[in-house]
Amino acid sequence: MEQESHELFLPLTDEENICLPLPINVVSKYWNIELSMAEAIETAKKYSGFNGSILIEGIESAERHGLTCKIINSSLSELKKIIDSGIPPIVILPGIPEITQHASVITGYNDEEKTIIHYIQKGNQEGEQQEGAIPEDIFEKEWLEEGKLLIMLAPLDVLSSVKLENDSSDKPNRLCFISERLNILKNSSESLELLKQAIELDPNNSTALHLLGAMMNEQNSPECIKFYEKCLETNNRSYLTYYGLGNFYLKTNQFEKAENYYTKAIEINPKRSAKIYKNRAYLREKQNKNSDAKEDLKTYLKYFPRAPDRGVIEQAIREL
Repeated sequence: MEQESHELFLPLTDEENICLPLPINVVSKYWNIELSMAEAIETAKKYSGFNGSILIEGIESAERHGLTCKIINSSLSELKKIIDSGIPPIVILPGIPEITQHASVITGYNDEEKTIIHYIQKGNQEGEQQEGAIPEDIFEKEWLEEGKLLIMLAPLDVLSSVKLENDSSDKPNRLCFISERLNILKNSSESLELLKQAIELDPNNSTALHLLGAMMNEQNSPECIKFYEKCLETNNRSYLTYYGLGNFYLKTNQFEKAENYYTKAIEINPKRSAKIYKNRAYLREKQNKNSDAKEDLKTYLKYFPRAPDRGVIEQAIREL
């Protein structure tokens, strides 16, 4: 019996820009829609000095060109249903090796091998689509770190034919994406307002709760704790939230609490950030846990071999 194929074939491209991230460009091309790179380059001028991608800019560009978007909290079974309906979903996953997120296009799955197939930038010599297969259980754990966020981008008639489990999460999630853009543009009061609106719409939206906690943390406000804790009630695998709590307690010299939260983040994903080990080493040294601090500094260099402070760290390892 021939195995049923659950794979979509996407066009190859490596064209991207901070305002036209690769996943948005690939999925738009899949629907035969060409987004303007010149327009994206023009828009990107507003964000000079910013390193990441601004997904909402790409999404809005795709919408201006006739596609419809939904940003939902999903599940593995729904992700498969979306692929089988002919829509290549974009998921938010942890960024490795540093802690920001990245968006990835899912092109298919294999039930026999229990793998999820990712689109990988560029093809091989023959110009075929390259894919990366990741075991389902690993994919699901990593996806949960980001609240199982999924972006659907498709023509309206195709999109509306898919019955979604959690359609109501679209509006608060979109507010989160818009809020992040405002925060990048240093418009923090408006950004905060949108996050509060998102939480009014969905009090358990882990993305909104985390972002609100992160903004309060940036302002050194102890208010961040309640939003972070509420986020963890909703999603106890939110790596960035444990990390954020660790940072807050480190800033306020509550070393034991900071160490506890950093350790919880590391238990969830030991490779997600190198810097977390350096932070934990600092506070372990403060607590006279020198051999633990030394191990953390070695791990920091293992995950960040080209660290600009490598010499200083190596000296510290020798002295501990």
